[in-house]
Amino acid sequence: MENLPESIIERAKKVKLLLLDVDGVLTGGEIIITSTGDELKIFSVLDGMGIKLLQKAGVEVAILSSRKSKPVELRAKELGIKRVIQGELEKLKAFEKLLEETRLSPEEVAYIGDDWVDIPVLKRVGLAVAVANAWPPVKEYAHYITRTPGGKGAVREVAEHILKAKGLWRKMFSFYC
Repeated sequence: MENLPESIIERAKKVKLLLLDVDGVLTGGEIIITSTGDELKIFSVLDGMGIKLLQKAGVEVAILSSRKSKPVELRAKELGIKRVIQGELEKLKAFEKLLEETRLSPEEVAYIGDDWVDIPVLKRVGLAVAVANAWPPVKEYAHYITRTPGGKGAVREVAEHILKAKGLWRKMFSFYC
């Protein structure tokens, strides 16, 4: 894992909540719809482990998606993600409500996005992250761009950076190893 600039490390130290988009971040951005109308999504187990590591370290993880999807509900439940906001095209409004509910400041939130609908939140959070395969204009609003594409471990990459910045990486690593 690369060494991060001190400015990113300082932002990551403050993170108490990692907020995630879904399509293009937790997935590769593809949506499979079967002939019966069921929706299928592919999630990375690497990302799942990153989420569990953050939760174990006391960092909350939440989801903010402009689409509604049953597979997202199921994956969130499996990972113990309690705050799942779906069907919100106005993500900034939903983000502001989340801040009120959690009593967090924007500086205490990291957000990972990949498309235009994510820009208003990226502009507001303490640590704005775009995945490697984000739509190019979105990357202009990110403090950090992952090396890993969405759906392939980008969330895990960010989780590890947050844990390292907080000085918790060795503790989490030793817990499992």
